[in-house]
Amino acid sequence: MVTSLSATVPRDLVYEIILVDDGSTDGTRAWLETLSAPYRVVLNEHNLGYAGANNRGADVAKGDFLLLLNNDLLLTPRWLEPMLSTHHGLGSKAGVIGNVQLRADTAAVDHSGVFVNAKAKPEHETSLPARWLRYLRPVRLVPAVTGACALTTRSLWQSLGGFDEGFANGGEDVDFCFRAVRQNRINAVALRSVIRHHVSATPGRKLRDEQNSLRLAEKWRLELERLAYRRWCWDYLQKNWTAPQNATDHASARAALFYALRLRATPPAIAVAGMHAAMDRELARWHALLK
Repeated sequence: MVTSLSATVPRDLVYEIILVDDGSTDGTRAWLETLSAPYRVVLNEHNLGYAGANNRGADVAKGDFLLLLNNDLLLTPRWLEPMLSTHHGLGSKAGVIGNVQLRADTAAVDHSGVFVNAKAKPEHETSLPARWLRYLRPVRLVPAVTGACALTTRSLWQSLGGFDEGFANGGEDVDFCFRAVRQNRINAVALRSVIRHHVSATPGRKLRDEQNSLRLAEKWRLELERLAYRRWCWDYLQKNWTAPQNATDHASARAALFYALRLRATPPAIAVAGMHAAMDRELARWHALLK
């Protein structure tokens, strides 16, 4: 990652590279001692996890922008410029800017934004518009982006208090993006910025997924439900499209269709009730699982 980063940073950019060693024991610290400017090194006495390590790095940063980068990225030429351009285009409304990430092993799209699925859970978007359309519309507005490669301002980071260290290697980025939206900021993906990522390469990366999901749901239940309504409606329509005529509530189906097509401003009552019940079931499952 460091080699690809050094080779692709724009020459006219004033920058520093802060490397946070999160309690490694594999010889990394000896290698870090060989580095000089523009590298700065932060050594954690013990492993603080993803949120804590990023917070420590951000605490010592001096630039106007913060760019979070995982250590398992492969950065490609001109990946940074579209992210900066997207942030500039959004102006004072800019929140967190992400990019397109391809799996390093297969080149399949792993991330082009984060959406909330019909079960009210954040999920990576893996679709892309046609190449020509990406040049006409190079920015995708999204609720959140992955923190594996994310750009924001240091002032916004500080005002939001950085990552919530109550999360353990999962959910910190979505939580931060939601907090940015709460401050009337807009999160977006720069579709012309494409990099490669060795996805979830860290051992133990998924060990606390359930705990992280529960924490996110408890903090952001209403927002997750709101973001899930439209997909819930599509899911409801697909399940009931071929149902017998007398088994379908036509008024509810019409309301769900109009909302799904953005012809109705407010979600139908059936979606609100269905989403609320689904979240109740999931919270009960989490509490039973993690008690």
